[in-house]
Amino acid sequence: MKLELIDSKAAEVQGAVLVLPAFEVKPGSNDLYSGGLDEVDRVSGGLVCELYRTGEFKAKPMEVLLLHRVYGLRTPRLMLVGCGDREKLNPSTLGKVAAAAVRALKQKSLMDATLYLDPLLANEANVAEIAGGALTGDFEVHSLKTQDKDDKIFALFRVAMDGGAALLQGALQKGQILGEAQNYSRNLSNLPGNLLPPRELVERAKVLARETAVQVDVLYRSRLEELGMGALLAVAQGSEEPPFLLHMVYDPDAPTSSVHLGLVGKAVTFDSGGISIKPADGMEKMKYDMSGGAAVMGAMQAIAALRPSIRVSAFVPIVENMPSGKAMRPGDILKSLSGKTIEVLNTDAEGRLILADAITYAKQQGCTHLVDAATLTGAIAVALGFEHVGLFCNQPAFCAQIQEAAKAAGERFWPMPLDAEYKEYLKSDFADIANIGGRWGGACTAAKFLEEFAGDTPWAHLDIAGTAWLETAKPYMPKGPTGVAVKTFVELAVRLASAHSAATV
Repeated sequence: MKLELIDSKAAEVQGAVLVLPAFEVKPGSNDLYSGGLDEVDRVSGGLVCELYRTGEFKAKPMEVLLLHRVYGLRTPRLMLVGCGDREKLNPSTLGKVAAAAVRALKQKSLMDATLYLDPLLANEANVAEIAGGALTGDFEVHSLKTQDKDDKIFALFRVAMDGGAALLQGALQKGQILGEAQNYSRNLSNLPGNLLPPRELVERAKVLARETAVQVDVLYRSRLEELGMGALLAVAQGSEEPPFLLHMVYDPDAPTSSVHLGLVGKAVTFDSGGISIKPADGMEKMKYDMSGGAAVMGAMQAIAALRPSIRVSAFVPIVENMPSGKAMRPGDILKSLSGKTIEVLNTDAEGRLILADAITYAKQQGCTHLVDAATLTGAIAVALGFEHVGLFCNQPAFCAQIQEAAKAAGERFWPMPLDAEYKEYLKSDFADIANIGGRWGGACTAAKFLEEFAGDTPWAHLDIAGTAWLETAKPYMPKGPTGVAVKTFVELAVRLASAHSAATV
């Protein structure tokens, strides 16, 4: 998709479709809350107000109305996309508007659109979100189909404004970088286990490194054994596929921050549950159990392009969790890289095992701040549904900074408890810690397990199990992988770079 910024009044826009974000209007009011809507209403002889008055269009969030041959416009089509209440508008909503417009127009085989942005909304944050939204809206999950597949790619998406477009080219470029990174992550999560086994994910990381300013070091089985990563190795031992730990580094020429940010992403390319095997129903979706790793890799792609002045390292433990005669058993006791021993009570609680060794290794590599992302527990979806990422953090100041980054990135994080009492759930009679804590508080005990390996290092855990995969299509996104956490990782890196000192975090 080609993205452009242009200077133009709404009625003078040329192309296939003019897209206007529209807002709910109070009963009896003619205030459209938008210069673009006012202009189109005026040149069309009151059409927009008439649509509101009759109830044909109410501007509910993501409501779409496509009109043809509107008098006074130079485009043959006008699309109105609802934003809801103007007072609640944020950049993320405008990104969804762009995505919804792209998806609706593709259904009509229309591949050229221009979204007009009200002068009061023409700022960097909104332009970046619109550009990214247009790209993520163009993403499809059917790339492996050979029949009944629509391969059309949206050709051109413009953002028009009434002057000042040249000043916002940087924002457009940033949005394009973030949208492409999110789609990169989604594409990885969408690939099945036979096409993206651990060794293939490693090859993808090598390609990413060749194409960006990222260095990659691959730790193979022999190195993992030499280091003593007993938890990571144990998860992989039931599979024919070898385990890996990816260590990716973005090193700026002149860092302005003493922070060394470590991003850790769980990458179980297929999770059968191992000996504690999962139910057959729904197991096919366990290809996306590497979404945390995919998010980290996508974030590194974007960070390398945006070049914030902060050192960022990524750590992606990559395994396949399978049952076999060699598989890890319930009751096994593992020795982790940290030296702590772990009693395995359930082999389907494997993500925390590979993350434990990856977190320890990240600390050994000098990371001062850590954030991990993992499709870790079904319990987080029970607690938060499919709307929020569960955020667990061991330091309030770092937690607040992550929440601010998530809000700026348009992603919804919800802080969850890490009280000391949760450690009691993980007591083992035979090892330092058990890998599960029983039925209750599953997301909290999983995070508490990881905290044992983070120690005093500022650390946060993002449980994305409820948000990494969309079960039902939205107007702005198809069913499938979401690429959640990519934008927050990037925003956090940018914000930490501007902090200049770890002491401010």
